Amino acid sequence: MPARNILVINCGSSSIKFALVNEDQPQFVLSGLAERLGSPEAELHWQRGADKDSLMIPGADHRLALAQLLPLVQSAAGGQLHGIGHRVVHGGEHFTTACRLDELTLTAIRATAPLAPLHNPANLQGIEAAMRLFPELTHVAVFDTAFHQSMPEYAFRYALPEVLYREHGVRRYGFHGTSHRYVSQRAAELSDLDYGHSSWLVAHLGNGCSTCAVVDGHSRDTSMGLTPLEGLVMGTRSGDVDPNLHSHLARTLGWSLERIDALLNKESGLLGLSGLSNDMRSLEQAREQGHAGATLAIEVFCYRLAKSLAAMACALNQLDGLIFTGGIGENSALIRSQTVAHLKLLGLALDPQANAKTVRGAAGPIQAAGHPRVLVVPTNEERQIALDTLELLDH
Repeated sequence: MPARNILVINCGSSSIKFALVNEDQPQFVLSGLAERLGSPEAELHWQRGADKDSLMIPGADHRLALAQLLPLVQSAAGGQLHGIGHRVVHGGEHFTTACRLDELTLTAIRATAPLAPLHNPANLQGIEAAMRLFPELTHVAVFDTAFHQSMPEYAFRYALPEVLYREHGVRRYGFHGTSHRYVSQRAAELSDLDYGHSSWLVAHLGNGCSTCAVVDGHSRDTSMGLTPLEGLVMGTRSGDVDPNLHSHLARTLGWSLERIDALLNKESGLLGLSGLSNDMRSLEQAREQGHAGATLAIEVFCYRLAKSLAAMACALNQLDGLIFTGGIGENSALIRSQTVAHLKLLGLALDPQANAKTVRGAAGPIQAAGHPRVLVVPTNEERQIALDTLELLDH
């Protein structure tokens, strides 16, 4: 049977990120981004092999952008497209695995929109447009939250009145599940371990950041909660703050909920601490030049990350390794070394040479000899979504 092609779509409110994945090829056949949708500056960018191109699509919405993308996909796939996998941010408690999309599942995804008001409606826009354009294909939804639905109740419940959980779904859900699952499986493969009998700490570090404890192939705890704001310091998100900060700012500064929400999600994190940038590369350069804000931002980021990883260790029965992934996790030797320096009680230590050279897509161990395993594993959420889609096609 010839290798199959899956189109993976990730829709934001004004963008579509896409990748054409062939089950037998490690690299994407085609990938790209439609951005600034709904505006006169709407544009489609794509890459096929080493060739890059772009096309202005003024005023295009999700459906028009997908229609422009269709011939590119058909050409790259040789006319053989076998299914479409859609990233959906929030599946609530309803979705514990990937699922085929139909009217029932679309209704259930719409019902979770209050839990992810910025993400799920945008994901649905792309799904509905794609289903109209490709009605003959199987469409599959893969949820960021699904992997974490194996957390025990004592890990996902907040210490709040039960009615808020039972009637309003207020609990910890976790995100980045597709990435945590993919890299923990890859880490087991790279280490010749049985994934079903292994225990990992995972740090997914990008503009959004989270940690996860993966035991025997299941998420047992994670740092993000009801929303992606909980947990680590991130690019522009604060991560954990005193829950009474909202009332303090409202009382002392007269700020509205909307103003405080914008502060915590868009003006905080690395950007807020440094006063400079949310980009770790810029902060590392500024730190080398003695910028106090950049230095502090990096120190807080690493300490809070180490603290979260130490907390996640409570969910493990053994430690088979610590995994770094995501744009920062895969490329910043500085962040890895400063974080591991805080984790001496777990026995962790890095080999400086191995750490320094494991960047730009390289994978492998970076621990010092005689110390517990530390791995850099590049994530590939699109490939995991494609694999989940193929699994549903097979069953």
